Amino acid sequence: MPVQKIEVDAESIIHEIGRLGPEELDALPFGAIQLDRSGTILAYNRTEERFAGLRREDVIGKNFFSDVAPCTRVRRFFGAFQEGIERRSLNEVFDFLFNFKSGPREVRIRMIYSEMPKSCVWIFVTPM
Repeated sequence: MPVQKIEVDAESIIHEIGRLGPEELDALPFGAIQLDRSGTILAYNRTEERFAGLRREDVIGKNFFSDVAPCTRVRRFFGAFQEGIERRSLNEVFDFLFNFKSGPREVRIRMIYSEMPKSCVWIFVTPM
């Protein structure tokens, strides 16, 4: 089954994402990763498991930028995360090339700062 290209409507999802349970996160047609203020992975949906080839059991509790996806520790990605945490405001969209074990994959990233249910950053991943 081909992967759907879906633009994430930030204005709609920003108010709802903190209310979604694990099953609802898994049903999203795009990857969803929740990070705490230090970059530790709090949630990781089934769609992202398929995209990245990583099981949530292996990534939850680890630092996204240093332990799971060190290729993201660049100004465009990690820098935007840090600035968003500092400002307590983040709504960035950009294209990124992930270096997955299965090979490089171009994706569209949307990072959103959220106060619901606690201060965190959501990363949404959509294949290009």
